[in-house]
Amino acid sequence: MSQYAQSAQEKALQGKIRLSHHAQVERSQEIISTNDIIHALKHAKEVEAYPDDPRGPSALLAGQDAQDRWIHMVCANFSQECLLMVTVYIPQPPKWKAPFTRGR
Repeated sequence: MSQYAQSAQEKALQGKIRLSHHAQVERSQEIISTNDIIHALKHAKEVEAYPDDPRGPSALLAGQDAQDRWIHMVCANFSQECLLMVTVYIPQPPKWKAPFTRGR
């Protein structure tokens, strides 16, 4: 398990997550509840890591909610008190062939 996924899982178990405005908007549009995000984070795996992001290390994680929907979550602030959810969405074609496989 990657350090990013492990950190995200720990923060989710502690309830220490914060959603950016963008994540709130995306969550609402995709009908993803906060509980869905927490459940998905508890079982998340790393899809892509962005350790050199100018805003600080971040990663794209994927996990399933209680209804077995895959949710993608871009997370940051792994070393801070609260994990920052930059965005959350349901991976779909054409951008994603599968939760861990990009499309075109």
